[in-house]
Amino acid sequence: MNVNETNTLGYHPGTTFVYRINATAKLLFFLIVSIACMTTFDTRFLGLVAILSLVIFWWSRLKWRQVAFVVKFIAFFSILNVLLVFVFSPQYGVHLYGTKTVLLSAGYFTVTTQELFYLVNVTLKYICTVPLALVFIMTTNPSLFASSLNRLGISYKISYAVALTLRYIPDVQREFGEIKDAQQARGIELSSKGKLSTRLYGIINIIIPLILASFENIDRISTAMQLRRFGSKKKRTWYTAQPFRRMDAVVIGLAILLLVMTLVLFQVNHGRFYNPFQ
Repeated sequence: MNVNETNTLGYHPGTTFVYRINATAKLLFFLIVSIACMTTFDTRFLGLVAILSLVIFWWSRLKWRQVAFVVKFIAFFSILNVLLVFVFSPQYGVHLYGTKTVLLSAGYFTVTTQELFYLVNVTLKYICTVPLALVFIMTTNPSLFASSLNRLGISYKISYAVALTLRYIPDVQREFGEIKDAQQARGIELSSKGKLSTRLYGIINIIIPLILASFENIDRISTAMQLRRFGSKKKRTWYTAQPFRRMDAVVIGLAILLLVMTLVLFQVNHGRFYNPFQ
């Protein structure tokens, strides 16, 4: 495996216990925990899940170079989102928590403890979900995932489509890198040394043909599958399958427990928001 392959965002074989968890169990854990985090603003719960999410990411032993681009990309837009929330509604936290503690008086952009507390909760939501999403994408074998979904009663056509999607992510990233290298070899500076406007223009010129080429690849794959009579039967067999084990049940049980904690906190806080200012 060359350096470009190790840097792609997709499944990379590993030996940690995270890789041995059933693919469907990992998906259910990610979805349930994400729903729980998105529906609550209890800082204590979000902090707990954020720590758990980072610990799982550490357990997976993923290499930083494999996720660096995605993490930086998401971090940039997360920071931008937090800034825009403050710009468009700098007193929203005051409205939510019913009190006002001024830290910096600046007219419309007055900074309050309540607003910062609200923005911390928004940031924690990203920390809760992004590492889990990366772990799921990079530790889940697409074929095992498809067979596991089919065992749960989901149509094998849908299961196979999901597997193809997961497999196609690193292919698109690899093609983008190859086109970018070719453009730079022709004298078009797309690295951090070039001007931002030049880099954006060059990246747009790469993305548009890449999208069109992706549609052609999808049509080619679809035609090949139809010629092989894919979908003509109600059921199909799988070369790979992964049975549910006790560890998988524990993972799903932990996700359900976190969701139940969210429901309990709804009752304790009389709503979605934990208010330490009362």
